[in-house]
Amino acid sequence: MKIAEIGDIIEFREGLKGIVEKVNENSVIVDLTYMSNYRDLDLESRTVVNHKNYRIINAV
Repeated sequence: MKIAEIGDIIEFREGLKGIVEKVNENSVIVDLTYMSNYRDLDLESRTVVNHKNYRIINAV
């Protein structure tokens, strides 16, 4: 499994997408404001995603 890097766009949890802001040992911190429908989903602006639970959509 390839670990995301800062700036990569990832997809997780049934279609949510975001930009990786920080890479930790077991997870990444993701900025969800990347999604065009972010405001409609009523989510926090950032979330933590375990390395096992995402796939890289666009690597930098």
